[in-house]
Amino acid sequence: MKLGCIADDFTGATDLANNLVRSGMRVMQTFGVPTAPLSSDVDAVVVALKSRTIPASEAIAQSLEALKWLKEQGAEQIYFKYCSTFDSTPAGNIGPVTEALMDALNCKFTIATPAFPDNGRTVFKGYLFAGAVLLNESGMQNHPLTPMTDANLVRVMQAQTQRKVGLIDHTVMSRGTAAIAQKIKQLEADGVGVAIVDATSNEDLKTLGPALKGMSLVTAGSGVAIGLPGNWGLQSSPQASALPIAQGYQAIVSGSCSLATQGQVAHYKTTGLPSWQFEPLNWSGTNVQQQIKADVEKALSWAKPLLANGPVLIYATTDAETLQKVQAKFGREQAGEWMESALAQVSLGLQALGVKQWVIAGGETSGACVQALNISQMQIGAQIDPGVPWCYAPHHDAGHLTLKSGNFGTPDFFTKAFQVLVGAGA
Repeated sequence: MKLGCIADDFTGATDLANNLVRSGMRVMQTFGVPTAPLSSDVDAVVVALKSRTIPASEAIAQSLEALKWLKEQGAEQIYFKYCSTFDSTPAGNIGPVTEALMDALNCKFTIATPAFPDNGRTVFKGYLFAGAVLLNESGMQNHPLTPMTDANLVRVMQAQTQRKVGLIDHTVMSRGTAAIAQKIKQLEADGVGVAIVDATSNEDLKTLGPALKGMSLVTAGSGVAIGLPGNWGLQSSPQASALPIAQGYQAIVSGSCSLATQGQVAHYKTTGLPSWQFEPLNWSGTNVQQQIKADVEKALSWAKPLLANGPVLIYATTDAETLQKVQAKFGREQAGEWMESALAQVSLGLQALGVKQWVIAGGETSGACVQALNISQMQIGAQIDPGVPWCYAPHHDAGHLTLKSGNFGTPDFFTKAFQVLVGAGA
């Protein structure tokens, strides 16, 4: 194994794996830390954790367990992957996990950048932009778990780490790989432990890649991945993304309330295709679990006669105002747990009805559904949209899946995804 990766959520793991596959690596993604060596011969493994919003101590413990397994498999370099919107709070988890991995690897210096220009995430003078606006003006300031109210990543990271945080800015990036390598040496000599890196284009990331060769730990969003496979002499290849032929019914399970996913649900509904929505504001009293079970049964009864005709959408996605009302009624954590439970139960029911082609929208939703379906590994295939590939669960009845981060994908993603699966010959 050349590259061993630790991702802090399931969709983010797939996003990273997608970029590695596009650049020529054969990649397997696991859910949680495997208990045995992999049977497949691959260039990279991405261990997907659900550690983004759990207590920092638990995130550290899980990440160190993943590190131990990856090193045992011979990983030459470790990649800690987080969201392209740098989702975190002053308590973590990006900073604490980064420091724990650095300590375990005896790593004196690493970089940090969530830049992913293909999806509109760029870093300039240390500030993170989402599209044309600063991160804290993009809607992320209203995130239910990790509200991002400051776009200055040096400040955000410094609040989470004991190490000194510096910056490799655009003036250095523009001078090429040698200048970046020299800046790294200078920062390390000045006592800097972590450096935010500017990147406004894929060319920046490709220029950065060679400067990271031999660095024991890299921390980033998925964008930096496009510049790393070349360090092992690998190039883009169709064989890296080949998957088996797709079979079974098609379903979309959506829990994300991001603006992008709201738009995708709205677009899907304009096509006239069938959809069914959970409405948690209707839940009340002390028997909410029974009400959820009843709603799940209604959703599955609704879906059963429709599956033979094409994709169905079952969703909890809603607008920010409704989401706030739900959270006010039940509490933020409880509301999230109940919706994850509902969508996980739906996924199990859909599998029993013969669904084997899945679009799952939202990081927490993807985690809940993958765990419910008992998927432990996925082979990574062709890209649908930047950061979102088709995947295949080998030795498992789940079939083909795409795990879409809430903020990713074009408005027509839900319908386009199945067209790409057919068009790719999978």
